Formats: sequence, structure tokens, C-alpha cells
Amino acid sequence: MKNSVSDQSFYIESEEEDEEKELGRNGQGEEDNNESDSDNSLADDNRQQSKTGLYNTSWPQSYRQSIDLYSSVPSPNLTFLGTPTLSRLGSSFLSSSLTRRYTPESLPSVVKPLLQKPEEEQLPPQRRSSRSLLAPITSRRSSVIRKDEKPSQVSHELPMSRQSSFGQAVLNGLNVLCGVGILSTPYAAKEGGWLGLIILLVFAVLSFYTGMLLRCCLDSEPGLETYPDIGQAAFGTTGRFVISIILYVELYACCVEYIILESDNLSSLFPNAHISLGGFEMDSHHLFALMTTLAVLPTVWLRDLSVLSYISAGGVVASVLVVLSLFWVGLVDNVGIHSKGTVLNLGSLPVAIGLYGYCYSGHAVFPNIYTSMAQPSRFPTVLLACFSICTLMYAGVAYMGYTMFGESTETQFTLNLPQDLVVSKVAVWTTVVNPFTKYALTMSPVAMSLEELIPSNHMKSHMYAICIRTALVFSTLLVGLAIPFFGLVMSLIGSLLTMLVTLILPCACFLSIVRGKATRFQGVVCIIIIAVGIVSSAFGTHSALSKIIENLSS
Repeated sequence: MKNSVSDQSFYIESEEEDEEKELGRNGQGEEDNNESDSDNSLADDNRQQSKTGLYNTSWPQSYRQSIDLYSSVPSPNLTFLGTPTLSRLGSSFLSSSLTRRYTPESLPSVVKPLLQKPEEEQLPPQRRSSRSLLAPITSRRSSVIRKDEKPSQVSHELPMSRQSSFGQAVLNGLNVLCGVGILSTPYAAKEGGWLGLIILLVFAVLSFYTGMLLRCCLDSEPGLETYPDIGQAAFGTTGRFVISIILYVELYACCVEYIILESDNLSSLFPNAHISLGGFEMDSHHLFALMTTLAVLPTVWLRDLSVLSYISAGGVVASVLVVLSLFWVGLVDNVGIHSKGTVLNLGSLPVAIGLYGYCYSGHAVFPNIYTSMAQPSRFPTVLLACFSICTLMYAGVAYMGYTMFGESTETQFTLNLPQDLVVSKVAVWTTVVNPFTKYALTMSPVAMSLEELIPSNHMKSHMYAICIRTALVFSTLLVGLAIPFFGLVMSLIGSLLTMLVTLILPCACFLSIVRGKATRFQGVVCIIIIAVGIVSSAFGTHSALSKIIENLSS
């Protein structure tokens, strides 16, 4: 027990060993009658945890950790060398032990804390199984604590109780939903016409319903806490693996969008920027894409991403600021052509479908938000508030942007704003700065899932982890330069990936988990949503790919 848990990242004991240690613990409890009640309670809790552990031993084990950091808003605490918290989520390149949830990962012995905690403050020894490597916590399903102990709280970490309030849950939901997709809603209105806004409203309603289906799946049995857990409960290990791959590809694609976004907006601010070295020339788009990549690379290496997570909560404020800037330019500065627009554009409507679908790509985080709530019964209200606010913002921006710029609307409305206005500069620079805090948090889950495959006992495993993260970052640069079409890439993501994550998979998992217990209404609605998702995905993906190939060929 004295060895650091980081030396055994994926140490999983057999069920027989778990049973033997449970019997040993119960036997020890019989010797001490004063602690018999607490030992029995712990035994019951451990049996419940063994059920939970079934969903925590398959790849990816780091999903809960990384998505919590991606979506939640912890307090900003800086850590220093020698503290256990140095190896928090962002320090996964130091040790593969990051793949465990809830507990701060310990560094190898060479970087152990110089001062140990007093004996009375140290945590009691835990079973060295994949589940018991987690520190005892108070969770939504289990809150058993020894009578002679106080609930443990590790400093500089995310609260182990995960008891987020209603306001925090709404903020986390808005922070995920209200992203860069709002920049392209005027372009989506141009591509689909005014009647295309009906698609936005339909997707909002369907996405809200599928969010509720995810909640039903989580409540179907103990131990389900994340989207991959739901996939495993529905379709076994294969379902967990497939869903995880889809979620990680979606996150990776979002990072590609960040590179393209930065390149486009910085090029609009400095159109004459270029580099000429001998016979090699680099225009503004390529230059700023490279500079953005080099700027975000150190953030991906950060050992503690909690500060970035705290700052990224300003994403909601940034979105509101950009929206207000658009309305200010249109209503106060009276800029725009005030076009009547097209009622319906069938030719490019599939592109609009993908763009509107991308706006509601938050289902990967909803299970984490639900299981972290102090009052899970208020989750429907959280979803309703998030979808209502975001839909109003999306529709308002789409209407104002398309009315102002008409058929000249760009894939990001910030590119249409007059550069000589102060409010325009505020909007553009806000758009430029925001992805720098989001990139590392978005890429971290992908990197952590790959780092799980590194043997933890390898002396140079941390170097491999750094290489993985560096390769991922530069690969997004290459993809962004190869397909530098922000709107079309977003439409492709929304059609191919978001339709799966938001519409198709929640219904499929729900029907598989509840089976005959679903009502006829639920069954019919799920089948309709799956059909809508498949049709939308097929048409949207084909249209986006066709236009991308056409633009590359021209």
C-alpha cells in the first residue's frame, strides 16, 4: 500500500481477490464490535461500487475526468512542484495514472511531496482494484463515510462531492452549447432561407428530448455516469468503444475548427501579413494558422488545466458580447443592407441542416452535468433553460446577421463586420481570444484517451505522452490548412457526428436499455427521431463533402 498509485495505472484485480479482501475487511470488523456497523456499511458500498466498476475498467477510463474538466468551472488554483496536485488532469504526460476518476493522481516517487501528511490526516488504505483506486467520495448514488472520519477534500482539486448547484449546471450547459456555432447561424440562414430556421427549432426540441432520454438511461441502473457508460450498458464493450471514438473525433474536429477560425479572423485583421524566406512564401491565412498552433501548443502541455477551465467559463460571456456587438452594429450604427433574404433555398438546405445541428452538440457532456448535480431532479429544468437561451441567441443572431448582410453573409459573421468600428474590433478580438482557452480543454480528452495506451511502468512514458499531444496539435493544423472552409467543415461535423451523438445514439441506447419497458409513445418518438437523424445526416454529409471537394478542385 505504500507504493504510489501512479506505478500501477491499470491495476485491476480479479473478482476473487476483491471478494477475499472484502471478507478480510468484514472479519476485521467482527473483531471490533464498535466498528461493525461502519464496516457493514462499507461492505454494502463496496458491492455497489463493484457494480459501478464494471463500467470503469474498459477504455476509455479517463473520459469522466477529461470531460468534467472540459465542461465544469473549478476554482483557479496554481500548483507548484512537489505537490500532489501537480499531476492533475493536465499533467497526464507525467503519468498514465490520470485515467482514474475523482482522485488526484500521484507522481512517481522522484517527485513525491517533500512533506508527508500527518498520520491522522492521511487517507485510510484502499483496495487496489480499478475501482478502489478512487478516493472515497460522496456521490449521487453513494455517500457512505466512516463515522470516525470527516469527508475528505483535496485542496486545489475539483470538489470531490461533485455537488454542483442549479446555476452552475446551467452555466456549464451554456458553456458547452453556446460555442463557435453561433458565428455561423447567419450563414446557415443564407444557405437554407428563412424557412430553414424551422429546422433550428425542430433540432432544439428533439435535442432536448434526447437529453432527457440520456437521463433515463443513467437512472436505469447504478454505475452509469457517462455517455460511454450508456453505450456499454446498451451494446456492450463494442458500444462503449464506438461511442467513445465518435465523441473523440467530434472533439478533435472542433479543434480543427478553432485553427480555421483563428486563421480567418486574424487574416481579416491583418490581411497584408506574410512571410517570404528565399523562395518560400506564406500568406496571412497560413501564417496565422501556424502561429495559432504554436501558441496553443504549450497550453496542451500544461500540467494543470484548471486555470484554463476557469477562464473558459468566460465563453458564455464572450458569446453574449459577440452577439451584443452584432446587434449594436446593426441597430445603433445602422450598418447593413437590410436584405429581405430568400424564403427557402432547397439547393443548399442540407448545408444549413448540418450547421443547425452543430449548434446542439452538447450531449457528450450532459451525463456528466446530471451526475454532478446536487439536485438531479432539476436536470430537466437545466436542459430547458440551456436550450431555450441558446435557441433564442441562435435565432436572433441568424435573423440579424442575414438581415444585415444578405447574400454576402460570410461563414462567420465577424468577417462581415466593418473593421473601422470599435465594436467590430471588440467582437473580432473576443472571437480570436476565446478559442485559445478552449483548445487545450477540447483536445485534452482525446490526448488522455490515447495516453491510456502507454504502459505506465515505461521510463519514458511521459515523453511519449508529450509526443502524442504535439502530434495531435500539428495534425489539426494540417487538416485545417488542407480543408480551410469553416462553414463547410462545421456542416460536415454537424451532419456526420452531431446527428449521431445528439439524435440517433441516445434513442438507440434508450430502446436497447429499457427494451420492453418503453411505452408505445416513447418507442414511436424514438424511431421518428432516429429516422430524422439518419436522413439529415445522409443529406447533410453528402452536401458538405460535395461542396468541399468542389472548392478544393476549383
